[in-house]
Amino acid sequence: MTHPSVRHPDLEGRAVLVTGGGSGIGAALVEGFVRQGAKVAFIDIAEEPSRALVEQLAKEATHEPLFIQVDLSSVEDAQAAVREAAERLGSLSVLVNNAGWDDRRGLEDITEEYWDRTQAINLKQMFFVSQSAVPFIREAGGGAIVNFSSISYLLNMGDYPSYTAAKAGIIGLTKGLAGKLGPDGIRVNAILPGMIVTERQKRLWLTDEGMTAMIARQCLKRTLDAGDLVGPTLFLASDSSAAMTAQTLVIDGGAL
Repeated sequence: MTHPSVRHPDLEGRAVLVTGGGSGIGAALVEGFVRQGAKVAFIDIAEEPSRALVEQLAKEATHEPLFIQVDLSSVEDAQAAVREAAERLGSLSVLVNNAGWDDRRGLEDITEEYWDRTQAINLKQMFFVSQSAVPFIREAGGGAIVNFSSISYLLNMGDYPSYTAAKAGIIGLTKGLAGKLGPDGIRVNAILPGMIVTERQKRLWLTDEGMTAMIARQCLKRTLDAGDLVGPTLFLASDSSAAMTAQTLVIDGGAL
């Protein structure tokens, strides 16, 4: 996993909340902010990997990261977790909406219950987490929200329409929030990852043939990992992108 060498001094001591931060991409983001000297809280439903991450990062962290266990599909619990994070960190300036569920289910097999669950995890919670975080970010004098979408909805991928619908919706949500929150000094942007190789992806979905095909499509002829998303996220969270909002940043090795 790669980590950016760039230092963003304005992130030092800044209060950051990452959703889905216990493993995979989220864990890389948590570590990235911790390395910048930020005060980081993260939300995840999985306790064991999240506790292990805290223990690992606490050894060298200026501020030990804070883990809050919650199922984000419960709006009430998600909003309570945001309030807890802001209160325990003392403020909140950056929200990274990373949590999602990239489950595969085709057209004929999607039920109403499944559709509602995927939308609850991938899109609905992102709005309500943001809604809860905004008053704290506004009170801090402004800040940034970074939403994670995906290039999948741009590739006409037919294996998981509920997921791609949610990921497309995140772009609309990002632009709508940016328009509303810009006067408050709150910037809202989105990151669209390409094929990011994580342990979960390798265990559940990725095959050697599939990875080879995507790398052949990419301009950069290598696999992408979670560390490749850290630098762009830090950039969007920091003052380095102070005039940037309502935008999408594609990190896919040049696949599109």
